[in-house]
Amino acid sequence: MSLKIRLARGGAKKRPYYRVVIADTRSPRDGRFIEKIGSFNPLLPKDHKDRITLDLERAKHWLSVGALPTDRVARFLDAAGLLKRTASNNPEKSKPKAKAQERLEAIRLAAEAAKEAAAAPAEAPAEA
Repeated sequence: MSLKIRLARGGAKKRPYYRVVIADTRSPRDGRFIEKIGSFNPLLPKDHKDRITLDLERAKHWLSVGALPTDRVARFLDAAGLLKRTASNNPEKSKPKAKAQERLEAIRLAAEAAKEAAAAPAEAPAEA
């Protein structure tokens, strides 16, 4: 059985409240879980002490038995000093797609051609 440390959503519509839970990966997001180890209230200010609450001893235990945190929970554990999270970056995803690259290339070529056309008449009288 593979375990995840993840967020389970609660609260009303447009008023999210999350529990940090240990759950089997096959169970639904808001469904069955093994243990609740904390909570996260994103509506509170970032510096509020009750925004994130974690039972660090239980989190340490579950990490030692092989539970994997999700990205958001890994951020919380990194801030608490339990886990070292590597920053992720996908520069390929932010690149323009093929058609946009073609349009940019066409614009660049047109700008170069206009620059050459403007520079050519200025050089001709200088030679004569």
